[in-house]
Amino acid sequence: MTVGYANASIYTPQGIIERGLLLVDDDGTIASIGDTEMAVSPDVEIRDASGLLLVPGFIDVHIHGGNGFSVMAAELEHLDGISRFHAAHGTTAFLATTTTAPLDRIVHALESAGSAVGRGRLGGAELAGIHLEGPYIDEKRRGAQSKDDIRPPDGREIEQLLAASNGQIRLVTLAPEVDGGLKAVRQLNGLGITVSAGHSDATYAEVVEAVGCGLRHTTHHFNGMSPLHHREPGLAGAGLLLDELTCELICDGIHVHPAVVKLLFDTKGPLNVCMITDAVTCAGLPDGDYGEVTMNDGQIYLKDGSSLAGSSLTMGQALRNAIAFTGYALEEILPSLTLVPARQVGLLDSKGTLEAGKDADFVLLDPKALQVMQTVVRGKTVYRRESDE
Repeated sequence: MTVGYANASIYTPQGIIERGLLLVDDDGTIASIGDTEMAVSPDVEIRDASGLLLVPGFIDVHIHGGNGFSVMAAELEHLDGISRFHAAHGTTAFLATTTTAPLDRIVHALESAGSAVGRGRLGGAELAGIHLEGPYIDEKRRGAQSKDDIRPPDGREIEQLLAASNGQIRLVTLAPEVDGGLKAVRQLNGLGITVSAGHSDATYAEVVEAVGCGLRHTTHHFNGMSPLHHREPGLAGAGLLLDELTCELICDGIHVHPAVVKLLFDTKGPLNVCMITDAVTCAGLPDGDYGEVTMNDGQIYLKDGSSLAGSSLTMGQALRNAIAFTGYALEEILPSLTLVPARQVGLLDSKGTLEAGKDADFVLLDPKALQVMQTVVRGKTVYRRESDE
């Protein structure tokens, strides 16, 4: 049965349609978008969304976990828990993100996630692919990544990891300056996989060379990378200056100062900023100690205090933060959570914007506080905020 969401303010690539009507076909795709006066069949089930904003679903290409669940647990139960937790905060699709670990642990995580990719496999946000973060990184910029398991890229090992994932790796974070780094960039780029520079101590010149080999993305910009210096721009400066690079951003006000968030948006523009959470297992849980990390007031550090260790951020909060930090309007920030991540990992044909024929992935927001009221994935409601929450 076709379902219609009526009387919402609908955010489309062509602009905002006030008192709009979005029709969802029974196959989970968007049938059409127009105003409430649009002629519809009498058998369409109309759902009133008066007073709400209907925006594209958020796409998070960098999630390690949440609500006690972890990608590296390599279990469907954990992936489903991650999916449901992040759906409650507006995420409709995500990439399960691995960490630097022994090869067998990475392989198991890839096998688990690779088998769960696709429509209807999980109960919340759709698992749309995998982000391989490490182990091909620079020890100097490892942050919370395992020092003992860092190693240089190897072409045959990369093939092994791709096979373990069932071909579902869409994004790879590596340090292009390490031995074999540029060769890996070329290899992955040739396979249509987006390559991101992260946990990298690359110089500006080394980043320029990597861009020539196919580098197109930076991982959690400003964090885990060579900083901007007036005599050596490093990876941080290269991301700001090179048009070929889209920059990930953890917009929690902890990883990146609010003023620097504004600097990134003002310099790159929202169409070249990719908002992420980098959420880890304890995101959504109370403050406390969790294995090798401790969380206090939402800030997650290694227990020795030497490094931040992921975030407790959600995409809904990232949206609200970005608007507060930059002064940009909702419609200006939205692409950084929707269109940009979809484009960067090859999902734009089916996700990232509200258009007829695309997946019916969208979020209904309260217009005052921009709280997530309902999350819809391929036409199915996977989260609804209760009135007494």
